Amino acid sequence: MPIRQLQLGKKGLTKEFIETLKNHFEKSKTIKISILKSCCRDKQELKQIESEILKNLGGNYNSRLVGYTLNLRRFGVKSN
Repeated sequence: MPIRQLQLGKKGLTKEFIETLKNHFEKSKTIKISILKSCCRDKQELKQIESEILKNLGGNYNSRLVGYTLNLRRFGVKSN
């Protein structure tokens, strides 16, 4: 399964972005999100975005933040 890649830009975190994430997780277990500096300027805001994404996705996800790249992984769900 390939790793999907997305970018989060100046519009920030929207309902449409969360829906896009959910749709990508139907076909992949891992998604890499590049968070552009036009979206947030500091690490504190970056951590808020990370927690907001995890809250909207639900309980079967974990994340790892490396610089301005957020790696999300779905676990505990059987694939079709």
